[in-house]
Amino acid sequence: MFGTLVNAAAVVAGTLIGMLLKKGISERIHQSLNKMLGISTILIGISGVLSSSTTVNASGKFESSDTLLMIVSLSVGMLIGEILNLDERLNGLGAVIERKLKLQGAAKGFVDASIIFCVGAMAIVGSLQDGLGRGSEILLIKSTLDFTVCIILASSLGAGVALSAVSVLIYQGGIALLAGVLQPILEYGSLLDQICMVGYAIVMCIGINFLEPNKIKTANTLPAIFVPIVYNLPFMLKVF
Repeated sequence: MFGTLVNAAAVVAGTLIGMLLKKGISERIHQSLNKMLGISTILIGISGVLSSSTTVNASGKFESSDTLLMIVSLSVGMLIGEILNLDERLNGLGAVIERKLKLQGAAKGFVDASIIFCVGAMAIVGSLQDGLGRGSEILLIKSTLDFTVCIILASSLGAGVALSAVSVLIYQGGIALLAGVLQPILEYGSLLDQICMVGYAIVMCIGINFLEPNKIKTANTLPAIFVPIVYNLPFMLKVF
C-alpha cells in the first residue's frame, strides 16, 4: 500500500500547487490553457490506445488488434451508463460535495482526474507489484507523473481534482490488497491491454469535453472498462 499512499499524497500536493497558480491566471489565458489541456488529453488517449492495441509483427509492420472489442465495449458501456444514468448520479454526488465543502466545479475535476489517474497500465501493474511485495517503483514513478498532471488539471478545474486522491486510494489500494486473487485474472492473455485500450479511449472523451464542454457524458462510458472482462470470462473459466 506504500506506493498507493504516496500516489494519493502526490495528487493532493499537485492540486494545491495548481490552485496557487490558478489565482494568477486571467480568464483569457485560462480558456487557452483549457484548449491546450484538451488537445494534450486527447493525445494521451490516442497514445494509450495505440500502445495497448498495436504490435509489430515479424516483418516489422504494425498490426492492430481488438479494435472491434473497443468499439463494442464503448457502445455497450455507454448504453449501460445511460440506463443507469451514471453521469447525472456522479454529478449529483459532486454537487453535494460542492455544497458541503464549497468547492465550485468539484464534480468535473473529481470525475475527469479519477479516470485519467486510474485507467492506465501503471495503476494496475504497479498496484499488483505493490500488493505482492515486489516493490513500489512503478507507483512511485506514476506518482511523479500524476503530480505534474495535477498541477495542470487543478489550474483549470480547481480543487475538485484533489478528490481523485480518494479514487486512487480505493482503486489502487483495492488492487494491492487483492493482488493475489487479481493477478492471474488481469494477466490472462491480453486482458490488461484490452482494459487499458478502452480506458484510454474514455480519456480521449475527456479531452474532447475540454474543447467542447459537456459534449460527451464521460461518466456514462465507465462500464465499458468491464466489457473486456466479461468478454474473456468464458475463456478464463476454462483455464482456471
